[in-house]
Amino acid sequence: MSNAYRRDPADTHPPLDSPAYVSTALRHPGHPLVLLPQRLTELTGPVLGEGRIGTKDNDLTAQHRGEPIGQRIIVHGRLLDGDGKPIPNSLVEIWQANAGGRYRHDRDRWDSALDPNFDGAGRTLTDSEGRYEFTTIKPGAYPWRNHHNAWRPAHIHFSVFGLAFTQRLVTQMYFPDDPMFFQDPIFQAVPEPARKLLISRFDYERTEPARALAFEFDLVLRGREATPFETDEDDHDD
Repeated sequence: MSNAYRRDPADTHPPLDSPAYVSTALRHPGHPLVLLPQRLTELTGPVLGEGRIGTKDNDLTAQHRGEPIGQRIIVHGRLLDGDGKPIPNSLVEIWQANAGGRYRHDRDRWDSALDPNFDGAGRTLTDSEGRYEFTTIKPGAYPWRNHHNAWRPAHIHFSVFGLAFTQRLVTQMYFPDDPMFFQDPIFQAVPEPARKLLISRFDYERTEPARALAFEFDLVLRGREATPFETDEDDHDD
């Protein structure tokens, strides 16, 4: 299996052990990884398809009776392979904090208010041209305990699935010119040439008058322009 795919350049993805990102010391493997063969379960199920997607799953502002608080935004882009070809009918999921930087999660204890009209999770399938789109609220920055006066830049988590749950990639999308980039060890752990691939582009052409700003973010699975992805050990937020 390892010979079937091109390896990404060495300066694409963050290292498993990033000392400035303190909790990686407890997460990264202590021994070489073992490649397990794909068997019938991984190749045939579970099925991820249109029947699993609700009509409001990609509009995080329309999942409750009331409007969530914050700046409404449209996040859109394409899912592409290493040759720039679109990948259709793939499940894309997002999750994020609300406008105040608070997640709807029982482990999020900081004293920003929860928004009763915002759950912070959505999903959609790419179309025949590999395109996806979400309507959501721009998330706020939030404090975390990694180092003194530590704040996470505003970001949205992305999860991309293949045909089964074992075929999953996770990354984060950031916003242009965020002032917190300089002190965020998760962003800084990504090799410098690849950091720009995690930052969305403000898209004035797709911005909707009196409704929502737009940001474009392509997800590239392999090659020189591959989006930096997290490992299974990094697949959550602190």
